Amino acid sequence: MLEIDTLTWVVTVGLILVLLAVDLVLAAVRPHKVGFAEATAWSVFYILVAVGFGIWMWTAHGSEFGTEYFAGYIVEKSLSVDNLFVFVIIMTTFAVPEEHQHKVLTFGIVLALVMRAIFIAVGATLLSLFSFMFLLFGLLLIFTAVQLFRHRNEDPDVENNAVVRTARRLLPLSTEYRGGKLFARENGRRVGTPLLIVLVAIGGIDLLFALDSIPAVFGVTEEPFIVFAANAFALLGLRALFFLVKGLLDRLVYLSAGLAVILGFIGVKLILHWAHVDLSPDVPEIPTPLSLGVIIAILVVVTVASLLKTRRDPAAKAHPGSLRARRPNHEEDGGAR
Repeated sequence: MLEIDTLTWVVTVGLILVLLAVDLVLAAVRPHKVGFAEATAWSVFYILVAVGFGIWMWTAHGSEFGTEYFAGYIVEKSLSVDNLFVFVIIMTTFAVPEEHQHKVLTFGIVLALVMRAIFIAVGATLLSLFSFMFLLFGLLLIFTAVQLFRHRNEDPDVENNAVVRTARRLLPLSTEYRGGKLFARENGRRVGTPLLIVLVAIGGIDLLFALDSIPAVFGVTEEPFIVFAANAFALLGLRALFFLVKGLLDRLVYLSAGLAVILGFIGVKLILHWAHVDLSPDVPEIPTPLSLGVIIAILVVVTVASLLKTRRDPAAKAHPGSLRARRPNHEEDGGAR
């Protein structure tokens, strides 16, 4: 079992908060269009920070926990790319000005971190109290994998998401952006701007993504500290990665299928672990190093196959996938992903 003292938790959370604060200050003080060079520099920086943390984990706590961290980080990073698809759809649907996309993404990442921290705490508690939760988490991931594969060529209906529809119904809203403001005065009353709805949409989508990302990372490690760190460092780089690859996302035509395979694989791993613990020690388990190798191999195959496909067929376009079919009349109740 991984022993993490209070000081290590405080330093880790403090580092994450400092990095978030830098993003928030940059977004608030100097709103601007993020160029390729700036996005590349920030992406490399966040990857180096995540790798540096993994090296520290490896040297301070051993290769087993170091491998678990890197496996968890790669899982979360790959799932975060699917997040980026939806972020692009949200930005396009609501016509977010480029100079404000930095702020929207940063606040969205903060919301995601808060929600995932809650999910991690709840998930870790349930797993420590009830071993059959490994079975439930595994079944949830397999169900998600099947649904995502079935609807791998679809886009979520963000504008008609239940969270967005509820916000529109409860809040008075303006139809125009007012700089970077979330609220403004209109006809003598305080109203929300479209930027507020964009944040609501991103927060709601992130909540849905947490339903599979948290069980997925628990599939490669049972340590809450590693789960939290892997999620946090993967999300911290999401803002810069958005501006770096948003023009390339359309080419990853097989990403949703690859993510479905990864989620299904981790779901099987969780079920085997439950059977090993609760049914019989003779039931084999999938070791973390093998999981790491399989995940990397799937991502490499998916990326290469996608690039070859779009090279042969330039008209081919990637989709983030959905957990349920998108109906032409938009009557779904927000369960799409």
